[in-house]
Amino acid sequence: MTKTEEFQELRPLLFSIAYRILGSVSEAEDAVQETWLRYQATSAQPESAKAFLSTVVTRISIDVLRSARVRREEYVGPWLPEPLLTDPYEDPARSAELADSLSTAALLLLERLTPLERAVFVLREVFAFGFPEIAPAVGRSEAACHQLAVRARRHMEAGRVRFEADRKERERLADRFFGAFREGDVDGLAELLAADVHMIGDSGGKAPQFKPIVLGAENVRRVLAAFAPLVSKGGGIVEPQEVNGQPGAIFRDRDGRVLSTWALDVLDGQIQMIHTVNNPDKLGHVGPVADAWAALREANQAQPNTPA
Repeated sequence: MTKTEEFQELRPLLFSIAYRILGSVSEAEDAVQETWLRYQATSAQPESAKAFLSTVVTRISIDVLRSARVRREEYVGPWLPEPLLTDPYEDPARSAELADSLSTAALLLLERLTPLERAVFVLREVFAFGFPEIAPAVGRSEAACHQLAVRARRHMEAGRVRFEADRKERERLADRFFGAFREGDVDGLAELLAADVHMIGDSGGKAPQFKPIVLGAENVRRVLAAFAPLVSKGGGIVEPQEVNGQPGAIFRDRDGRVLSTWALDVLDGQIQMIHTVNNPDKLGHVGPVADAWAALREANQAQPNTPA
């Protein structure tokens, strides 16, 4: 097998590792590309291409994450990971871990870890790498990696919320929710919300945002009541789509350009959390991005009594 063939075979795994460490599709793609360039420049053939490439992409991702953290501290409003519609890596033996680690809630928990803890947790808990493989990837001894894994696992378990495991039940609820959106049925939307529902939006200061964080069913209902008519009567398109392994949707303007992605966290038949990514810088990989400000002006002109 040639280097190119080996790399292409392992590319889905490399991207999946990088995305979970970075929470960014664009940065993960750049890390994978840089990994290929380094592999291509290596004269010797490594004993294990998987071990070599996983080590390289992990080291690159750790370096990128360290610099990204400074930018995220200066970010306008809440920071959410770039939405991922499809994880390219599949492993039936790790399907539960892969799906769980991809959710927005899990990626936000990972943000609390140090870069080294995050890398060790991803390699160990998500992809089941052994400590002899992890140690060279993060530049620490096996014993130190074991301690990093213990600390990371403790932090993750302390903050983890278990959402609905039944995929079909989640999908049915999401269908009802986004169906009510299309019809402008505010009461239908409200009855699906948990009493303590959270709605968190990431616009980065670059797109319209009702409020970055909205807490409680009544407050979220008011936001939905203001937003739903802009979609239902403004020609917007609500396209159901799994987002980060959770039920969600892509919101598009009348021309099909991307305005936003939404992901729902579901528990006990109710929506507990709504994460919306509106920052155009985070949506380019989803499709052509709309001018959200222009779309809002258009919708308000079509629905003049709707609050902005």
